[in-house]
Amino acid sequence: MNKRVLALLGSAAMIVAATAGARSADWFPYPVEVWDPPFDMASPRTTMDYVPLEKASKPWEICVSFPHMKDAYWLGVDYGVSEEAKREGVKMQLVEAGGYTELNNQISQIEDCVAAGADAVVIGAISYDGLNNLVKEIKAKGIPVIDVINGMSSPDISAKSLVSFGEMGGKAGEFLAEKHPAGSEPVKVAWFPGPAGAGWVEAGNTGFSKAIEGSAVELVDTKYGDTGKEAQAKLVEDTLEAHPDLDYVVGTAVTAEAAIPILRSRGLTDQVKIVSYYYTPGVDQGISRGQILAAPTDSTVIQGRIAIDQAVRILEGKDYAKHVGPALQVVTQENHADFDPSSTLAPNGFKPVFRVE
Repeated sequence: MNKRVLALLGSAAMIVAATAGARSADWFPYPVEVWDPPFDMASPRTTMDYVPLEKASKPWEICVSFPHMKDAYWLGVDYGVSEEAKREGVKMQLVEAGGYTELNNQISQIEDCVAAGADAVVIGAISYDGLNNLVKEIKAKGIPVIDVINGMSSPDISAKSLVSFGEMGGKAGEFLAEKHPAGSEPVKVAWFPGPAGAGWVEAGNTGFSKAIEGSAVELVDTKYGDTGKEAQAKLVEDTLEAHPDLDYVVGTAVTAEAAIPILRSRGLTDQVKIVSYYYTPGVDQGISRGQILAAPTDSTVIQGRIAIDQAVRILEGKDYAKHVGPALQVVTQENHADFDPSSTLAPNGFKPVFRVE
């Protein structure tokens, strides 16, 4: 995509109502990276300031599908898609499958959404490859599909609003490798990348593993599992039993949040440190309280907003960036005071929104 096209990606919009009783500042222009050619995370990237449409020309019906709404990460994406749908004046129906084991449920929900008249579909995919046949069928109906957050391998998607989770895992790994370079005293790390088979998890695992190569970081265990808090807590408990000399718990935001009380109850807070490879309110609180060392943020709210804007642009035949992701930032205890959480976290008190009229 050339600079002239990028320059055409939108115009200013007025401040609109956000959550009940509150107003949000304009979220744009927002610094993003654009992959070109699109849909290949290894492609060269350019930077741009993303500016969405002012308003849609009509109230398009957009179906949004998430793996679940079990944690505040997806609540942040929900805030992004619902607020942007309101701001641009389109309708939105959000469905959530119930967890990363529920691929068939996600497929069925999306099929129902399309049958009910969706003009576009935004998918946070449970599986990297498992939705490809469905996406092909949706495309054949002339309905655009936008890949948000998690990543899909389908060649039939219309746009991606996501970052490289390989780089997210890499950022967490780099943080540790810099603290424990080659030649320093070895440290033992347990790694909890998330549910096996999800595209973002496989990418995150690859990025983390590469980043710690050649450092004093010793990976003693890798535990995959659903991102429900109970599932992650059990994985942490089992790992601490197997590795009493562990130095770090590194993994999903849910892992990090679950580890805090477990380490406290075992008297291991000073021995075992915590790093997350993505960002939630619990991680934000943990960093501010000195309980979590660091976490990269992928501007979750912004990814949701951009996905809705991409859908509207495609439906209206307007120029759009096919593959966009916010620039990554690592938040630490040292720079936390300078971090603006509105790009990543839903406001306090925000309740899940499943329908925008």
